[in-house]
Amino acid sequence: MNDIEKLRVLLPHWITHNREHGGEFGSWSEKVRGSGASHADEIAAQLDKAVTACEEVTQALEKAMELAGGPLDHTHTHHHGHDHHHHK
Repeated sequence: MNDIEKLRVLLPHWITHNREHGGEFGSWSEKVRGSGASHADEIAAQLDKAVTACEEVTQALEKAMELAGGPLDHTHTHHHGHDHHHHK
């Protein structure tokens, strides 16, 4: 498998993962904004900026995937080399 083919496998995963993080940031923004905590509005505004940044990253990744030829079908399972612990 060449590097472009590898990207065509990795990019869909990265796009999905990035969208998930953006959604988490947005959820936390809403929680913080309604919490009454000190600096809640400023914290929420920073989280909102992170959501926007994630959206921009997703667009760039989608464009890269389009230029690479779209997602490559694969039937094997892969591990992406890092673990995440999502706190809800």
